[in-house]
Amino acid sequence: MSKKLVFYAFQGEKMCFTHLLINAIDMKEKGHDVKIVIEGKATKLAKEFLEEENNVFKNTIDLGLIDSICKACSNQMGVLEYLEGTDLPINGDLHGHPPMEPYLSEGYQIVVL
Repeated sequence: MSKKLVFYAFQGEKMCFTHLLINAIDMKEKGHDVKIVIEGKATKLAKEFLEEENNVFKNTIDLGLIDSICKACSNQMGVLEYLEGTDLPINGDLHGHPPMEPYLSEGYQIVVL
């Protein structure tokens, strides 16, 4: 049975972020509907992983897993301008942050790391 999962990445630690990415990829490859929302300190890692051409992060982009990156947190972490220059979606619908409620309304389970 396929599940609907949205992974919220908050941590600014590379290993934690990488584990979130590889688990999202694994779930997608096993037939689940998966999305990733990048929040908090992880927004800075999005820039770092893009700059270093990280293969795992590139794979999540190629699979269309990145649903949004937090506008407010990207600004706070000093990476908003850089991320706005990419094709990655930026969301600030909830006081500058991506809201969780629409995912719940669509039947997604929220996983926060």
